[in-house]
Amino acid sequence: MTLIITSIENGVGRIKLNRPEKFNSFNRDMALQMQAALDRFSGDSLVRCVCIEAEGKAFCAGQDLAEAIAPDGPGIQKIVDEHYNPIIIKIREAQKPVVAVVQGVAAGAGANIALACDIVVAGESASFIQAFSKIGLIPDSGGTYFLPRLIGWQRATALMMLGDKVNGIDAAQMGMIYKCFNDAALKSEADKIVIQLANMPTKGIALTKMLLNQSATMDLKEQLKLEEVYQAQAGQTYDHKEGVNAFLEKRAPIFKGE
Repeated sequence: MTLIITSIENGVGRIKLNRPEKFNSFNRDMALQMQAALDRFSGDSLVRCVCIEAEGKAFCAGQDLAEAIAPDGPGIQKIVDEHYNPIIIKIREAQKPVVAVVQGVAAGAGANIALACDIVVAGESASFIQAFSKIGLIPDSGGTYFLPRLIGWQRATALMMLGDKVNGIDAAQMGMIYKCFNDAALKSEADKIVIQLANMPTKGIALTKMLLNQSATMDLKEQLKLEEVYQAQAGQTYDHKEGVNAFLEKRAPIFKGE
């Protein structure tokens, strides 16, 4: 069975987790297939937005623990090093926006893969759980990096240590995710967002993402200099010129992602 289903439509590259009978928990094959899908869409000029979604009732329950403890399995360190770390890096280095659409459970690595994305939307009944402490592990997949930056030190610490469940409404209110929608409306509302992104100036968005990535380690003067450099690059794009011309001509712009 294909554990990751991919498709391209209207400029959106969709990556669907497809192990619903296991709540889309990752095993090695699934992780490697997801890495390949991210690589493919990152290098495809027809894809101007990537959408990560899931089949079934859950987004992703994290790691398949049966594989993690199997005597002939890859072992925890290899799982983190070869499965999850590359996924997080590929999401952050993709030169286009990556959106996660979360329904049901997003636990452990499943939660942190979602939170590594540029924009996260969820249904009201979604639940984000830093489940690691309950089995004596630490948050991986970028959890200790992203979560404190999203919701602050105190809340992140408590959620990681206590393993509390956070529903979609609360996740949006505390700034963990962008928006929460009624479960029935989640797919249609998410589609509006990804299609809008796929029709926006892709190179400018990519430069914005690069600046956000680097802002975590830059001081103000360094960040201002980077903004200057990247703004000059953005100013040379087709889409910048199209946006200005459309504004002056009082018409809707037609961006090409160039």
